[in-house]
Amino acid sequence: MAESIVATKSYNFALRIIKLYKHLTREQREFVQAKQVLRSGTSIGANVEEALGGQSKADFRHKLSIALKEARETSYWLRLLKDSEYIKPDAFNSILSENNS
Repeated sequence: MAESIVATKSYNFALRIIKLYKHLTREQREFVQAKQVLRSGTSIGANVEEALGGQSKADFRHKLSIALKEARETSYWLRLLKDSEYIKPDAFNSILSENNS
């Protein structure tokens, strides 16, 4: 089976989200928004993986649409973290760019 670019990117993004979560909880002592961005940011890749194992084309599309919704939610939490000054604009721009690509 060929390597999926989307699966690889979403996995690497999830790793980055986990590192952000660790930073937010250890350094910033922020737990609520950190947990939300952790859940949505890691869920993207989980749904991509489920899509790749989909039972039909419709199932594949459905799981990818859920992954897209999770990416949108992640964008929301990242914006809140930036605007509440838990993450710096440069870090925000970098991770948001990765989320949107």
